[in-house]
Amino acid sequence: MTEKPNKPSADAPGSTPPGSPRPTGEPVRSPYDSPTEQFNTSSVKADLTKNLPRTDEELGLDPEVPLYTEVKEAIGAGLTPAAAVTGVPADDTAPTYAFASIPPAPNGGGEPVNRIRRRGDDRRGTLDLGLLLLRLVIGGTFIYHGLQKAAGWFHGPGYDGIRTSMENGGWKHADIAAPMLIAGELGGGILVAVGLATPLAAGAVLAVILDAWMWKQGMTAGFQYKAPTGVELESILAGGAAVIMLTGPGRLSLDRNRGWATRPFLGSLAALVAAVAAAILTYIYLHGGNPLEGIRPFN
Repeated sequence: MTEKPNKPSADAPGSTPPGSPRPTGEPVRSPYDSPTEQFNTSSVKADLTKNLPRTDEELGLDPEVPLYTEVKEAIGAGLTPAAAVTGVPADDTAPTYAFASIPPAPNGGGEPVNRIRRRGDDRRGTLDLGLLLLRLVIGGTFIYHGLQKAAGWFHGPGYDGIRTSMENGGWKHADIAAPMLIAGELGGGILVAVGLATPLAAGAVLAVILDAWMWKQGMTAGFQYKAPTGVELESILAGGAAVIMLTGPGRLSLDRNRGWATRPFLGSLAALVAAVAAAILTYIYLHGGNPLEGIRPFN
């Protein structure tokens, strides 16, 4: 009979019958050594009951690093995350965004929010149109009177006539006063109407009309306001010229890119004061006398 070489002998050392436990200390054999050998898997079982490491301490991490549970308890106690990590209480004035580079947004506690103003949203309405109409009325009136005195248009006296009239009215230097009057009315009126160099132009017509107001007022004792001998028209024109200086000519003018066109301030106020002072000094030098004489309480 032929002996099967692959079948292990029962008496061979180190051989165990199939299904029987392996003796202690015997080396593990590979199934490739004996392909027909079968292992009893029921005896080799994984111990799943052993506790696996789950915490930072069991993993052996740096003990100086705070645990998640410690940070969580510190936050619950009212500390900030930065104070929970460092162990040092944060100052009350310190920011509370330790883990962010961008400050937190405002809480919106009723404080007004400055909205970005849209370009060109000035909400001027019809203000510029009203200023244009005012300039045309005031400037046109002075142009009308200037053409009467300079060229004799509109049934005016002309240059010779206005110079003679001023001499008869008490002006000491009519040869100087007449040209100044025509230049102020005609030149200033044109500039006011088109809105060019408005503070100076309106100041010129204001000084001219104030001198006319003082001249007419000083011709008769008492306060003369009602037309035709009073100063009603001169008062209205003076007020209109002052308003244009203080409000600016508006955007419908040649000065629309100037600061005084829409936002007049100290410069326009200074021009107004200078125009009033120039009118008083001019009247004192070229005419003389007190135009308020005979008016209570100036008498």
